Amino acid sequence: MRRNIATTSLLFFLLFLMPSSVFAAVRSLSLGLSGSDVRTLQNALIAKEYLAAGKATGYFGLLTESAVKKFQCAQGIVCSGTKTSGYGVYGPKTRAALSGFAGTASAGKALEFSGWIPYWRAATGTADVTPHLSQLTSVMPFGYTVKSDGTLADTAHLTEEPWTSFIAAAKKEKVRIVPTVMWGNGTAIHRVLSNTATRIALEDEIANVVKQNGFDGIDIDFEAKQHETINYFSTFLKGLDMRLGNKWLYCTIEARMPLNDRFSPGASIPPDATDYANDYVQMNKYCDRVEIMAYDQGTINVRLNAVRTAPYAPVADPGWVENLVTLAAKSISKNKIVVGVPTYGYEYEVTPLSASKYKYKLLWPFNPRYATDIASKIGITPSRNSAGEIGFRYNPKLLEPAPTGADATQIQQATTASTTVAQNAGSQISTDQPFNYISWSDAQAIADKVALARKLGVRGVAVFKFDGGEDPGMWGVLK
Repeated sequence: MRRNIATTSLLFFLLFLMPSSVFAAVRSLSLGLSGSDVRTLQNALIAKEYLAAGKATGYFGLLTESAVKKFQCAQGIVCSGTKTSGYGVYGPKTRAALSGFAGTASAGKALEFSGWIPYWRAATGTADVTPHLSQLTSVMPFGYTVKSDGTLADTAHLTEEPWTSFIAAAKKEKVRIVPTVMWGNGTAIHRVLSNTATRIALEDEIANVVKQNGFDGIDIDFEAKQHETINYFSTFLKGLDMRLGNKWLYCTIEARMPLNDRFSPGASIPPDATDYANDYVQMNKYCDRVEIMAYDQGTINVRLNAVRTAPYAPVADPGWVENLVTLAAKSISKNKIVVGVPTYGYEYEVTPLSASKYKYKLLWPFNPRYATDIASKIGITPSRNSAGEIGFRYNPKLLEPAPTGADATQIQQATTASTTVAQNAGSQISTDQPFNYISWSDAQAIADKVALARKLGVRGVAVFKFDGGEDPGMWGVLK
């Protein structure tokens, strides 16, 4: 008995000597608390880029709560509810997840799969995706546009069918619904964002749409911006991030190529060659995901043009995609980078000019069935080309009448009919007559992009587009 009393007394004595931080380290943390353990949590969230640098104050405020909620949702711990349910509370499950969190996909983080459903194929797109929701992290309904006065238009009618049933099914599978706000008028974008009143009004309207409709976040896809807009756009993202709170801010951006891909060796580089419209450093600060539209390459990469065999005008060569991501990763955390993957193709009219020089006239984009129907009609077997895509060349005179374009498609980035001349590394083409060339992204090309994303250690891939017109084998590789 005395031995037990002595042991108990010794235990209490040792506990008394222990520093208070030992106990503080195991308490649950929530809004309003402060201390060194809160600062430790904040530093961990900053390291994982859920909290902005410089916010390790030691006080658990709204910004820390929002960061904890985003981390909990990303890890599948809890995505909604109140403090009672643990949402926004740094408790045992969240502590264990944060302690073991690798921070990058390359360190073992599962790759995220997401994609856009276009409003012009809402019925077929939602029907295509619904059976595969369990494979996806998020879906971006390609849904809102911005009018010239800087106000939103619900182009997709997301409060109507088939969207309402689809969104309900997605939420049941815990798939994020992050609608896209599209805007491609650079002049209007500058006018609205450079005016403090109209910029704030747009930030407020977008945040209200997200919260009123119960969306998980918003995807900003503002294209064709001017270089003069760069700081105004960053300010817009900052304001939107603040207003969204624990909701997700996705940022979709055009591809930015390294200078040696844009200019031939020895070429004079114009002084405005790096006058970009997106500030990658600021985007890394405010965007939860940065989705690079790594497609619509065509003939713009002079370096790859010179080392690939003709005809060469791909939607997205893996070598091109890798260079885009490598450049972006110098300023944007790989933990936020999402690689855009195309499911469509392009047709060109190609005119040989010499043994290795060709003129490419862009005709139109298409869904795969358009190409396979042509190949079937004229008895051609498509083959893998030098960009890893599937394609073929043919004489359009063999098609009488020409295809009606029933499987033509719209694309995400604005393109116009254009003609370019490219120097290729020779070819096996035996004709000096013009011909049509078709190249598209099939399931194998998509699989190559998924493998590349894993190799590069980025957060995920985002497919453009889910519309029922893609190669159905795609779903077998998005996992």
